[in-house]
Amino acid sequence: MALLAGCSPEPNPNPSEKPLAYVDPLIGTGSATTVSALRHSEADNEPRGQTVPTAGVPFGMTQWTPQTRDTETKCVAPYYHSDTRIQGFRGSHWMSGSCTQDYGSVTIMPMTDVLRTGPEARASAFSRETETASPAYYRVHLDDYDVDAEMTGTARAGLLRFTFQDNATASFIITPNSDEGVGSVELLPEENAVRGSNPAHRIYQGWGQPAGFSGHFEAVFDKPFKAFGTWKGEDANPGALRLGGEGDSTAIGVFVQFDVSPGEVIHVKVGTSFTSVAQAQKNLDAEIPGWDFDAVRAQAELAWNDALGVVTVEGGTEEERVMFYSALYHAMLLPRLFSDADGSYVGFADDDAVHTAEGFDYYADFSLWDTYRAVHPLLTLLAPQRAQDMVQSLLAKAEHGQWLPTFPSWNSYTSAMIGDHAIPVIVDAYMKGIEGFDAERAYAFMLKNATQTPDYAAYLDGKGRRALQPYLDHGYLPMEEPVEEAFHKQEQVSRSLEYAYDDFVLAVMAGALGHEDDFQALMQRAAFYKNVIDPQTGFARGRYADGSWTTPFDPAERKYEFITEGTPFHYTWYVPQDMAGLIDLMGGRERFVARLDTLFDQGLYWHGNEPSHHIAYLYNYAGAPWKTQARVRRLMAEEYGTGPGGLSGNDDAGQMSAWYAFSALGLYPVAPGLSYYAIGSPLFEVVTFRLANGRTFTINAEGASASNMYIQSATLNGEAFDRPWIMHEHMMAGGTLTLQMGPEPEPSWGHLPQHAPPSMSVAIY
Repeated sequence: MALLAGCSPEPNPNPSEKPLAYVDPLIGTGSATTVSALRHSEADNEPRGQTVPTAGVPFGMTQWTPQTRDTETKCVAPYYHSDTRIQGFRGSHWMSGSCTQDYGSVTIMPMTDVLRTGPEARASAFSRETETASPAYYRVHLDDYDVDAEMTGTARAGLLRFTFQDNATASFIITPNSDEGVGSVELLPEENAVRGSNPAHRIYQGWGQPAGFSGHFEAVFDKPFKAFGTWKGEDANPGALRLGGEGDSTAIGVFVQFDVSPGEVIHVKVGTSFTSVAQAQKNLDAEIPGWDFDAVRAQAELAWNDALGVVTVEGGTEEERVMFYSALYHAMLLPRLFSDADGSYVGFADDDAVHTAEGFDYYADFSLWDTYRAVHPLLTLLAPQRAQDMVQSLLAKAEHGQWLPTFPSWNSYTSAMIGDHAIPVIVDAYMKGIEGFDAERAYAFMLKNATQTPDYAAYLDGKGRRALQPYLDHGYLPMEEPVEEAFHKQEQVSRSLEYAYDDFVLAVMAGALGHEDDFQALMQRAAFYKNVIDPQTGFARGRYADGSWTTPFDPAERKYEFITEGTPFHYTWYVPQDMAGLIDLMGGRERFVARLDTLFDQGLYWHGNEPSHHIAYLYNYAGAPWKTQARVRRLMAEEYGTGPGGLSGNDDAGQMSAWYAFSALGLYPVAPGLSYYAIGSPLFEVVTFRLANGRTFTINAEGASASNMYIQSATLNGEAFDRPWIMHEHMMAGGTLTLQMGPEPEPSWGHLPQHAPPSMSVAIY
């Protein structure tokens, strides 16, 4: 395998190509009233997307966003487009698109001629006409105070610029946003600085317990303070220099004041760190040593244009280009950088030691149940150095806690969601040529997760696979309550299917490393999916230990306890490792295709959550790729749009967006861990990948348009190409895939069984 990760693409050779101009960070910040898939929502006014507009750089430690809600509460984002007042400007660690919580954040708010500390009291009205949002820059006018506010940022620091329009006393509040009331702040008037910390707290496992680290900050103003003090709740204490929260959930902070005249500008630069206040100061000195706002903004814009510009597109509509590059932007926010400029970071899983990442950047906030599907494969393709660093970060977490994490957020173990999906992230990277990590050590940790159960205390902490032993004993998770009473009395079928896939991917790694006995044993476990597919109905279904099936049963019902966030109709298709075997279980290709048609035609498909994301591509496995082409085009048109309502479900750390980005390019990684992509229907006539190895790969979809969605014929580097899938290595070699597009299905292209994508029950390749 060629090592790709050690190289980086050259800067965009055409400076006129500025994909940043197409990004709209407001997509997904409001209710999805403009998207047809809202029919799947439980409430028509339920927020969807859960994204926030951020100013900074790709994968930044801290992302700067306007704050319309004062929260570090589960499932509440700090910004919603429907809100009408801004409470401040926030250095946020919100997991974009998620139902988690912000943590370790800090908020700064200017005001004139008043000092109001509470978030609602200090909030200002603003006009949408004055709001400008891009990934590198945010601007808005605060009507109540007649102040123009601007933000930009680097990886670990932010620079804010406030322009005052009147003679006034300008007051700023700075607050660590600790819901637990345990933050701390300190004024350093002689340095025009404020320092503080906001301890992070866990959700899921150890609800409300300390996560073992804090968000630290140092904010420096470019003008001496006229007055200053601390505040708690609504009570100010002029002249006081420091304050620590007492754990009573009362907000605390400091205030600083200045005399300003019309047109006067005050800058605030803020360094952040998860290690210490001292490291926050060092990060600030390293990344924003001066006060040149426009230079920092230009640097951030260059970073985004280089990151987004690894793919250029030609053709399509203006709206499609906006949706594509906005999706790519949303897929480049998480996981977040966690290590400092000098490589320091707090150890994983309540490890109080400070470690140094040597030769890689350390990342946190992996929403793996969501992102292993498309976000991480997208980064493996477009940003392999970051993908390598993220694999090394997962392995560092395993070293610290002695178990490979399954859903590592807040730099902690959790048992959020299901499956063991660090495995496909690691294996997908390795099988696609990223070898800059210890593969054998990675394999040992993955195998430990797949074969061992930790002691009960560690299990409670979120280590290891949930209910592994019943799964191994029965070949599936039975409906009876698992032995471990504290966890997982539900979701048995979904867990069984996801473990079988993870076992298959681990088998692929075992085979690549020459562990033949493990390969054979894991491949047998990969077939366990058959044990929860009822042969009578052909659907995934709950099963008891004696082998009997649950009754009554309706595959379209959403409330079955044995299914995770969906229906049996959704999860039946979760056999990405063996579609050929699933086709046989369903009674052959025609029945398989007919059941897919029923799912879509009867409105049972649900794109707003991740278990459905690969389904539209499954026609490729049954000899009907033209149906994949039509379904994918319709999903792109109906489930996505521009504006705040442009996502039909939570973006979940970029997964919804990564699906669109891949699909607009004409590809999708149905089975991460296998190095191929299913082919769909490109939106754009020309797609050019600037690969990290210095080569380019081009997809020419000749004649592609809203009506010309069907592939008529194809060539790869001038040779006839009949498969509805392409190997990663063929793309890495460079060249051109040419697709002739037309308005009607062409069943002769890609329809033969031998052209179906790889599947474990036939041949892997």
